[in-house]
Amino acid sequence: MNLAQPSADIELRLWRQFLAVAETLHFGRAAAQLHMTQPPLTQAIQQLERRLGVPLFERTRRSVVLTPAGAAIVEPARQLLAQAAALAVQARSAASGETGRIRLGFVSTVGFGPLPGWLRAFREAHPGIAVELREATGDVQYEAFAQRELDAGFVLHAPSIEPPPPLQRLSLGVEPLLLAVPDAGPQRRSTAQWLREPLVIFPRSIAPSLYDAVLAFYHRHGVTPAIAQEAIQMQTIVNLVSAGLGVALVPRAMQQLQRPGITYRALPAGLADGAPRAETSLVWLPDAAAAVRRFVEFVRAQGLRGA
Repeated sequence: MNLAQPSADIELRLWRQFLAVAETLHFGRAAAQLHMTQPPLTQAIQQLERRLGVPLFERTRRSVVLTPAGAAIVEPARQLLAQAAALAVQARSAASGETGRIRLGFVSTVGFGPLPGWLRAFREAHPGIAVELREATGDVQYEAFAQRELDAGFVLHAPSIEPPPPLQRLSLGVEPLLLAVPDAGPQRRSTAQWLREPLVIFPRSIAPSLYDAVLAFYHRHGVTPAIAQEAIQMQTIVNLVSAGLGVALVPRAMQQLQRPGITYRALPAGLADGAPRAETSLVWLPDAAAAVRRFVEFVRAQGLRGA
């Protein structure tokens, strides 16, 4: 047999025809299974052998036998056809949001709040969707969105602040900030005394709207805060307060983080009016995959049940 150089670009049709002959060892019966006549099947097998560069069958008038090369590729051919058949199912599952991957960013305050429970419930409801978590501040998340490295994310900001376009937003609620104070030192203080305590706060770059809301609150009371220390993560801020470096205004979810030497309390009555508030939002890209949209609707439902 004059065999050409092998080619990897072989249609599934040829593998299906090869497998039919390999399993029946009879060209006539294989042709009947494939709903075709025998001559085109014989030509197809010859074409496959030319493209592979090896004979696959030994043929006589009375028998058809697989060559060693033919026998070696029967099982791989079965696997190839099974994988090809599964592609359509996988594509439909991904298109409907039943399977897929979500690259999810989150700020630490959500991690101390509802996120762990939501992730458990979502995984139970949608086991075919993998969620890859990335803890990051809002500014880092927005940069990751711009680089198409995130699909969705939980961010913290001042109320009603929209994310940079083209991101879409689902509000998960607004809450007043609590005062985190060290246990050491007097707890009964006047409004003026609380405002003049050193302030531990996050850098403006990570949440500009919330940082500005905190400083505007101080300015409304005629005080320029003495910033003792800046820290990126809320848990670090809480730890610095517990060490006595100052006080901090933190989201209510941080009450879950208990540390020796710290107390969370509502702002004193004299400070409560016009106190800064924080809003948590889920943001995502408008062209997100179906799995991401399914997650958004799941979170939306959780928020409605919690309202």
